[in-house]
Amino acid sequence: MSQATSRPLSLPLRLERAAIRGFARLPQAVIARLGAGAPVNRDGERLAPEVAAALGVLNRIPGSDFSTKPLDVARHQIEDEALVFADTFPPFAVEEDLLIPSPHGAIPATRYRATAGASRGLVVYFHGGGWVLGSRVSTDSAVRFLALHAGVDVLSVDYRLAPEHPFPAAIEDGLAAWEYAVAQAPAWGLDPSRIVVAGDSAGGNISAVLALELRGREVEPCLQVLFFPVTDLSTKHPSYEEFSDGYFLTERQMDWYREHYLADPAHALDPRVSPLLADDLCGVAPAYIAVAGFDPLRDEGIAYARRLEEAGVPTELARTGDLIHAFINITGVSPSAYEATLRAAQAIKARLLTTPSGYHNAFRQGTR
Repeated sequence: MSQATSRPLSLPLRLERAAIRGFARLPQAVIARLGAGAPVNRDGERLAPEVAAALGVLNRIPGSDFSTKPLDVARHQIEDEALVFADTFPPFAVEEDLLIPSPHGAIPATRYRATAGASRGLVVYFHGGGWVLGSRVSTDSAVRFLALHAGVDVLSVDYRLAPEHPFPAAIEDGLAAWEYAVAQAPAWGLDPSRIVVAGDSAGGNISAVLALELRGREVEPCLQVLFFPVTDLSTKHPSYEEFSDGYFLTERQMDWYREHYLADPAHALDPRVSPLLADDLCGVAPAYIAVAGFDPLRDEGIAYARRLEEAGVPTELARTGDLIHAFINITGVSPSAYEATLRAAQAIKARLLTTPSGYHNAFRQGTR
């Protein structure tokens, strides 16, 4: 068993998880009644009833805001929440803990493969948590979901976290993980031209930056998959105001993340922090960008998709209007989150099936 899944749940967390599982098994008509009066955003999208009901409970729990707690407590809390809401899976054929070499020290990672058969390709995945929180534990359910439903290997990366290691440490580790994946792919029976970079929230930011940094290299990502990504820390887009509080991720928490990640506030203008500010996006990897209708980060994700499209980059914007930030972590309790994450897995599968060896070079030359 991987170290990412060996941590046991405490008794209170086991009870909480059982209660959530019981709620998820209720008939949809009952859940709809419990979520009656779910909020509607300015675009007319209504929050999924199961999510509205869950938020109604979470928002009543005192002291649930991690940004008010010591860093070690906040990190533990994020992992606990992920374990409570995680989907369940049978044992995988491959759950291999690895250490990725880098100039700054070994980077822990885990490679997943659901079945013993052939894999379609590799997804190098970076977890969310504002570059400050999160780990292979908190993202275990999400990467297993992608590995299973896309039929791929997933390399889940524990990059260095701020404030101990502020920007650009996460980007440096991301590049080291990419180079390691390219070098190791043949030994894993994989084609280096069929590697996807993916991540959620801060991990989506890392993936977007990597796609920019790797543009023009001999081996580039064949796809970037960005789940509700951070693309602009230089300003607050309108969705910050609309979903400032009460929808899981809050404006206050994003401010807390920013303060911890950036040793110098001026770094927010660096495209390696805010890829939306890059002068030129032409020729980067094709993109699948998933945004949620009730998320402070929604508008900057949409803005990045539009800029990629304007640059001629094949881009699919998947807007799931009835969900909140971090929906890929609740596929076990939300049918809407399950379907949204499944669509992303299918997009990965489709791209890999249509990516012949050497496609990365042909694509880049044809779109510049």
